Amino acid sequence: MSQNGTISQPTFTQHVKYLAGQTLPDEFLPWVIEDITGPGASRRYATRCIVPLLPILAGLLLIPGPWIIRIGMVLLLFLPFVYFLLALKKIYLRHRLVSHGLNPSLLDVHHQKKMDEEKQAYESRYRP
Repeated sequence: MSQNGTISQPTFTQHVKYLAGQTLPDEFLPWVIEDITGPGASRRYATRCIVPLLPILAGLLLIPGPWIIRIGMVLLLFLPFVYFLLALKKIYLRHRLVSHGLNPSLLDVHHQKKMDEEKQAYESRYRP
């Protein structure tokens, strides 16, 4: 954290290396936690995984042949990719936390907080 209470952000070069899988220095750990567990983390994860695949899928559309074959090739790659992307999300995000020396249970903090809030709302509404 910086002196004014904001989270230190990595430089462009550090951010690109982070996206490629490298770890950031300890001064950016609050930013890493926010990136992996904060609001929009699922969207960022999916975007980071799908964007590198797009040139390959676009290249398949350039192969000569009927459109149905081209679209079929793209779908045969894209649909299982998205399935496994979603299935392995938690495992990958836990790995990113551990690679930065952080506790993997941080991944469940926001979910647990939401469950606690829902439980509190339920109990305040239906329990005397």
